[in-house]
Amino acid sequence: MSDERTYSVVLNDEEQYSIWPADREPPAGWRKDGVEGPKDVCLAHIEEVWTDMRPLSLRRRMAENGGA
Repeated sequence: MSDERTYSVVLNDEEQYSIWPADREPPAGWRKDGVEGPKDVCLAHIEEVWTDMRPLSLRRRMAENGGA
C-alpha cells in the first residue's frame, strides 16, 4: 500500500525531529521546521539535519561540564 500523504518535518524544544501529517497542526510542544513532502523526503531531511540524537538539554549540560 502506497502512502500518498504529505508530511511536515516537526521538532520540539529539545531539537528532536519527527514527521507529522502536513494537514494537521503539530501536537503541543512541537513546531514545523518548514520542510514538507512525501514521507521519504521528510525522513531524508531529518537524517541530514539531525546529526546528534542527544536532547538539547543534555548537550548544553555536557558543554557546561566540559564535555564530560
